[in-house]
Amino acid sequence: MARTFTRLPPALDRALPLLQPWAREQGRLVPEGYLDLIGAAGPESTGMAQDLMVTRIVPAVYERWWRPGLGRVAKGVLGPSMSEEHRIARLLLGLSPGDGVLDVACGTGNFTRDFARTVGPDGLVVGIDLSATMLARAVIDTREADLLGRAAFVRGDAAELPFQDSSFDGVCCFAALHLFADPMRALDRMTAVLTPGGRIAIFTSVQGRTAPLRTLISLTGGRSGMRIFEQDEVVGALEDRGYVEIQQRVAGVTQFVGGRLAG
Repeated sequence: MARTFTRLPPALDRALPLLQPWAREQGRLVPEGYLDLIGAAGPESTGMAQDLMVTRIVPAVYERWWRPGLGRVAKGVLGPSMSEEHRIARLLLGLSPGDGVLDVACGTGNFTRDFARTVGPDGLVVGIDLSATMLARAVIDTREADLLGRAAFVRGDAAELPFQDSSFDGVCCFAALHLFADPMRALDRMTAVLTPGGRIAIFTSVQGRTAPLRTLISLTGGRSGMRIFEQDEVVGALEDRGYVEIQQRVAGVTQFVGGRLAG
C-alpha cells in the first residue's frame, strides 16, 4: 500500500525557499507526497499525446514500456538507449556533487532519481510535472530508492515555472518540449531559473531530413498535438537566449541539445 504523507518530505522542505512567494502560499502537500500548485484546474491540453500522460494507465507502464518503446521508434534502431540518454543528460548538464537541478516534465521521475544520485546528499533535484498520476508514481519509486532526502516533486506548469530566478545550476527537459502549448515561453522560464553559467539539456523532436519523412512527421505531429521543430530551431532559440557552447545531436526524428548560459 502506498504511504500517505502528512508532512513535507525532506527534499521538498529544502526546495520551498526556491519557490516564488505565491507558490509557497498556495502550494498544498497532497497525501501522495508532492506539492500541488494546480489543484483541479490545469493548462489546456495540447492534444492526445499530452492527454495520455495524465491517465492512470501510462504512469504504470511509462518507464519500462511506454517511454523506451516510443523512444526507440523515434530515435531509430541506431539511436541511443535509455541508459545512454541518462548519460547524455548528465554530460550536457555537467553535474557535480552539491548541484541543484530542475527536471522539467519529469514524469515518473526516472531522470530525477538519476540526477539525485549524481549530485549526492548535498545536492537537490526538483521534478515538476502536470500529471498527478505521474507524480504519485514518482514519489513511490523515489521513496523506494531512498532518495526523498535529495529529490522533491512539484505539480505545476512548465511554461510558467513557479521558481525564483537563478535557483538551479542545471535544467533538464527531456521528451516534453514538443508537447508544450508555448515551448518558447517554457524556454524563457527555464533560462530565468538557471544561474549564470548554468546548463540546459533538452531532448525533443526534429524534422526529418528527407521530404517524405518530413511529410509523415508533420501529419503525425498535427494529429497528436506534438510540435515538430526545424533542424536549427531549438539551437537558434538557445543562442537568442544567451547560451554558449551549444551542442546538438540528431537521432532519427529526435534531437539532444544542450548549452551553457553565459554569465
